[in-house]
Amino acid sequence: MQIATEELLERVAGHAFWVSYLQRAMNPTSRVGIHLAIFSEPYLSLVLDGNKTVESRFSRVRCAPYGEIEDGDIILIKQVAGPIRGITLAARTWCYDLLREPLAHIRSRFGTRVCAGEDFWSSQSDSLYATLIELSTTLSLGAVQCEKHDRRGWVAMRTRQLALSF
Repeated sequence: MQIATEELLERVAGHAFWVSYLQRAMNPTSRVGIHLAIFSEPYLSLVLDGNKTVESRFSRVRCAPYGEIEDGDIILIKQVAGPIRGITLAARTWCYDLLREPLAHIRSRFGTRVCAGEDFWSSQSDSLYATLIELSTTLSLGAVQCEKHDRRGWVAMRTRQLALSF
């Protein structure tokens, strides 16, 4: 999967935090994780306009971002079947084993910030794992092309574990 890093840096130009943070993160010795998260509407717009401040990912198997994202990691916000449309910081992250932590507790703690309705929460009832990510410093970008052809909704492009192996 290819992302034009120079184009990404051009898109954040003028935003001091992201210019500095992204340049440091792209250094091969950086320990900052970089993730690609795929969003459909209405969640894409809710994240980009700042109304959705916690992203949730549920699954029946342990897969990204569960156990792979950490506080301070970068999340590239990609539109389903489209370009990267934004960037955000994982300010805080929580991973839950839903056999130990009831879904109702997660919903009561994060529900309004996840911006999801009853149908969403009902559809998660058979999930075994949950990752919740507090989003910060979200910035909308002009379209940045990204070649991604699989069906994964989350791609850990570089985790802190991978960064340590360089």
